[in-house]
Amino acid sequence: MKRHNIDDIIKGCISGKRASQQKLFEIFSNDLFGVCLYYSRDYTEAEDTLHEGFMKIFQKISQFKGTGSFEGWMKRIMINTALEKYRKNNQMYAVGDDEYQLEDDIDPVNVVDDLSVRDLLDLIRELTPQYRMVFNLYAVEGYSHKEISEMLGISEGTSKSNLARARNILQKKVKEHFYISSIKDAK
Repeated sequence: MKRHNIDDIIKGCISGKRASQQKLFEIFSNDLFGVCLYYSRDYTEAEDTLHEGFMKIFQKISQFKGTGSFEGWMKRIMINTALEKYRKNNQMYAVGDDEYQLEDDIDPVNVVDDLSVRDLLDLIRELTPQYRMVFNLYAVEGYSHKEISEMLGISEGTSKSNLARARNILQKKVKEHFYISSIKDAK
């Protein structure tokens, strides 16, 4: 969609026009739902986050100054909405820095190349909420452990430990996934 059309839709949303809000939702909901899925336990929670996030977008749309990416601005709202839901519903547990070291015999790059995106998302969704949140913020969004610790109210060490545990769990799940797949293929 052309930029001037998006600008018109944004102006309509600022004016409170339902048709503009509906159009904005139609254009961006699929992409933003993908963001919500990264931070949710399941589709239902992701849908809730998406709807809550869009309500915030509509409430705050007049604060968008037009500098930077509008899509990025909306994505940030969705991530913040997911983080708020997470903080309300979950408690982060501190884990020692040196627990759960990564296994050296697994090459996650080669294994992940063979996984479908859906399979990978499903495996990530199986992580506990605290591991999933840290993994997504670090590996998907590119935040530093310092930034993650500030966002989630945990220490940098806990962030690093939770990431290491998440990676370890994912590596084991990926190995298990391929072991089961190879058995099915052999039959």
